[in-house]
Amino acid sequence: MSRHLNGVLLSALLIVAAGSVSAHPGDHPQAGARPAAQAPPEAARVVDAFHSALSRGDNVTALAQLADDVLIFEAGGTERSKAEYASAHLAGDAAFAQAIPAKLVRRTGGISDAFAWVASEGRTQGRYKDRDVNRVTTETMLLRRDGRGWKIVHVHWSSRAAAAAP
Repeated sequence: MSRHLNGVLLSALLIVAAGSVSAHPGDHPQAGARPAAQAPPEAARVVDAFHSALSRGDNVTALAQLADDVLIFEAGGTERSKAEYASAHLAGDAAFAQAIPAKLVRRTGGISDAFAWVASEGRTQGRYKDRDVNRVTTETMLLRRDGRGWKIVHVHWSSRAAAAAP
């Protein structure tokens, strides 16, 4: 395992051990949801800025929230840098975010020294490329603080089909 990944995973474990709190905002972060109380507001704003930029199709601003060495896990795939994400899935993620509204259901977060984590549960529902989408989503973002502020260093996205309404 790479030294970078070891550091990210160790930091994530330390943050989880430090504790967390929950927030239950009614809207998705783009719509002004509040960040988790223990996650530094600046870190939660970076996560929200990333999603807001994607939903506007502003790829430059979305990429500005990511560290150059970001590690992204999604649907069993991996992108190991900002450049790789930009050349692979960024355009598709932005197109999806523009087409399908997302609702934040729950958010937790925590902080330990120069690392913070923000974990979100949500729902995406709408129509994309002539197909109906109704998904329950989870997202974990690990952020690192440096002299210039917070940057996203790890993203883990997952989703599943939402249960059919009775």
